[in-house]
Parts: sequence; structure tokens; C-alpha cells
Amino acid sequence: MSSKTPAAPPRVLTVAGSDSGGGAGIQADLKTMLALGAHGMSVLTAVTAQNSLGVQGAWELPAEAVRAQYRSVVDDIGVQAVKTGMLGSALLVETVAELLSDVAAPVVVDPVSVSKHGDRLLAGDALDAVRGALLPVATVATPNLDETAELTGIEVTGERDMSRAAERLLSYGPRWVLVKGGHLPGEAVDLLTDGTERHWLRAPRHDNRHTHGTGCTLASAVAVELARGHPVPEAVRRAKEYVTGAIAAGFPLGAGLGPVDHGWRMRAGG
Repeated sequence: MSSKTPAAPPRVLTVAGSDSGGGAGIQADLKTMLALGAHGMSVLTAVTAQNSLGVQGAWELPAEAVRAQYRSVVDDIGVQAVKTGMLGSALLVETVAELLSDVAAPVVVDPVSVSKHGDRLLAGDALDAVRGALLPVATVATPNLDETAELTGIEVTGERDMSRAAERLLSYGPRWVLVKGGHLPGEAVDLLTDGTERHWLRAPRHDNRHTHGTGCTLASAVAVELARGHPVPEAVRRAKEYVTGAIAAGFPLGAGLGPVDHGWRMRAGG
């Protein structure tokens, strides 16, 4: 009697820093990928000492180590989507952009610059590298409002500003931009656009301060859905649905901000 080998799940790679507290970074990415049925793989760019109160320290890995991890995974296992997060320095931004320039899989760029606690995670001189090298290889870029302001110089105070900022971001080369308006007052609204299509994605705002890892989780969820073959608008819609549930289920941890609950569907029985 022959046993059939199960098919491999979608293969998704995260290129990001670690969060020792487990709420954001590589840890959040891999939890999200598992929760959504993908096989997550990782290229570590930095190690942080981090907890619910903030980032106490960060140590960047050499570009050679980042390059070696990437080649090791991609050349043997292959990838169906890639997500980038904390890259830290201009050198690592340029290194990762170069590696991704010839990958056939979709790329989700989360241009992480500042943590939820206000800790700096991207060197100021790396913004030009993000604009000039990383955004041009992105299938989807997913900046929050602070990152949008840093990259475009446009302070977003309402939906009209979101449209202007999205146009500026598209001029740097990504195919799609998802400007996340979660920091605006009122209903949580994001704008997804490729310059032709516009999708305003609205969700109820949950009264829950435990939202550590939201950005990493959303970008990873988009990458999983793209790896499944969904077009960008559908991938983002599905990812936002998952993240909205994870935010609603976020729980206290330590003395500060707790994480979103990556396993909320499992705990909810669905």
C-alpha cells in the first residue's frame, strides 16, 4: 500500500528583525504564516532586546549573513511570496533590495522605521535607500501614517491627504500602496491603490490598546494571501479581516502594550 506525500503549503519568506517579546518582527511573521496555513521561513536582519515596554537594544547582522540566509532558502526551497520588515540601515536596505530584484514571487514591503513605542528601527540615512531601491521592487508597500510622512513629507490628517501621499509613494515604484490610516481618529480606514484602482478599506475600531505587532502581522498576512495566488485587492481584504480579528483579541502581556492575538481563529474555533 503506497502512502501519498502531502503537498507542501505555500512557502513565504520574511526578511526582518526579531522581537524577543514575541509580539512583532520575525516572531509575529512566522505566527501569522502558520495561522494562515503557510510554511514560514526567515532571514534575520537584526536581533532586538524588546518587551511590552519598548526596545532596550538592537544589533544588526552583517550584510553577508543576510545574503547567505536568503540564498540558502531561496536557492533550495524557493518562495511564493516575500515580506520585508525591519532592515535597520541603508546597507541592509540596499542588500535586500538587490536580492529581491530578480525574485519572481510577489514582495510585500513593510517600511518599518519606528516601533509602536516610538523606538527608532531604521537609520535616518536609510530613507533614501528605501525610496530608491526597496520600494521599486515592491508588489505592495504597507506604510503606516508615520512611515508615510517620513517617506513622502506629507502629514496625513484625513482621507484627502491619504490619497496625495499614496500618489507620492507610487511615484517611487511599488505596484500597489496600502496606506494604513489606523492612527486617524474615527473609523479605521486604509487606502489601497495602484494609481488606477482605489479601494477604501474600512473596519470598526476596537477599544483595545494591546496592538503590538499589527503592522508586521498585516504585511505577513498579505504575503500569505498573495502566495495563494489571490490578486492584490483580494489578498489585502483577506489579510485585513484576519488582522481586525487579531486586534480585537489582543491581550495584556507584561507591564506595557500587549500583542495582537495571532492565534485568535484557533482559539475561536475557526
